[in-house]
Amino acid sequence: MKFSILTLFPEFFEILENYSIISRAIKEKQIDLKTVNIRDFSENKHHKVDDYPYGGGPGMLMQVPPIKKAINSVKTSNSKVIYLSAQGSVLNQKKLVDLSKEEHLILLNGHYEGIDNRVIENYVDEEISIGDYVLTGGEMASMVLIDGITRLLPGVLSSSESYSDESHYRGILEYPQYTRPQNFEGFEVPEVLLSGNHKLIEDYRRREALKNTLLKRPDLLKEEILTSEELDILNDLKKDI
Repeated sequence: MKFSILTLFPEFFEILENYSIISRAIKEKQIDLKTVNIRDFSENKHHKVDDYPYGGGPGMLMQVPPIKKAINSVKTSNSKVIYLSAQGSVLNQKKLVDLSKEEHLILLNGHYEGIDNRVIENYVDEEISIGDYVLTGGEMASMVLIDGITRLLPGVLSSSESYSDESHYRGILEYPQYTRPQNFEGFEVPEVLLSGNHKLIEDYRRREALKNTLLKRPDLLKEEILTSEELDILNDLKKDI
């Protein structure tokens, strides 16, 4: 997987070279991560890339020419251009899975009051938001996207780091987890987890995952993603809660 990050602040992403799983994926060539400084494509002697919006209004907008040139400098027939935008579709696990199947993602990071809309209309394939709020730029959102996608790529996570049981992977939240000590200030680890009975533990975790979702994110529970057995468990839980 190749990431090309178009930004005014390429130094922002240097941390990824030393960041846990991302760093390992870069070193093992599972991902290719390069930054592109949009200012390098400015024709202004001061490398200016913004201007006042037509019609007035607060702030400055990033201009079309340097952004288009920056995109073209890395774009190929296999590229998908994503603009990180508060107006985009909200990122979820399904979208991360879909994007992990792409060969090359170009991540466009806006700044100031945003970018000239002609970029979005003509040179962007998709707008993505990481939530219904506004940030000062797209860089934080790009890092979220890179992290979420990279850990889904084959071979990036070891078997002990598998994501298949994690929250949102199947549309429900993950079950609660515990580690040593067994007793902390009177708070005990659930006895079933100490039983060594894998079937009982599996059943417990499935029930707790559904309970977690029912209590915290009932909006995620859709009948079409649940098995008949899970639907029975869910109905029992609703009676108890």
